[in-house]
Amino acid sequence: MYVIVVGAGKVGYYLTKQLMAEGHEVTLIEKEAGHAAHLKAEFGEAIVVGDGCEVRVMQDVGTGRADCVVAVTGHDEDNLVVCQISKRRFQVPRQVARVNNPKNESLFHLLGIKETVSGTSIIYNLIDQEVENGEALFFSELKRGNIVIVAVELTEESPAAGHTVQEVRLPGECVLAAVIHDEHILLPGGTTKLRPGDTVIGVATPRDQMALRTALLGPAHPAGARRQADSGAAH
Repeated sequence: MYVIVVGAGKVGYYLTKQLMAEGHEVTLIEKEAGHAAHLKAEFGEAIVVGDGCEVRVMQDVGTGRADCVVAVTGHDEDNLVVCQISKRRFQVPRQVARVNNPKNESLFHLLGIKETVSGTSIIYNLIDQEVENGEALFFSELKRGNIVIVAVELTEESPAAGHTVQEVRLPGECVLAAVIHDEHILLPGGTTKLRPGDTVIGVATPRDQMALRTALLGPAHPAGARRQADSGAAH
């Protein structure tokens, strides 16, 4: 199967890596030349510098023979344009779009893009509804993917507070999936600034969950560790 992935952020990076590991032919398109150059050593000719919203770029990477185009940039309007070009100009049989703002999903569907992924919606569907007070909340272990979703509330003393997402050194393959700030949920980008009072939702392997918590909050406090252990035992 030939898959074109547009957007080399964390989602595009890990998706491309997984598809290539499974033997699929993949082209990863990234607009930012510096970022693409950084990934060149890993992906070689599979990564292409260009704007997936441009017909010429999509033509150059052979979109006409693609089985699927996946648009996972951080901008809904770009993802919509990529999918529209793939569908109407190149007749690609399948388009998958990342939707950063769940309110835009209906627009994608109205314009014929049926397969959309909203990180916000997924996180809300995965998180248990029982929320306990405290600085760290262990929500659920997703046994199918062997991953753990952890939410922490940043304080003034948290080492991550006051820094952007790209400045926080995350362990392993941990990802920050959402940030709740002033009752608004955000899908964080590299320049998203984390503030005291924010609830940060991360995804990690069971092995890395405590390291992720430490990266965000600092050394674990006994009470927080005990709450996580109790929650884990409940599953």
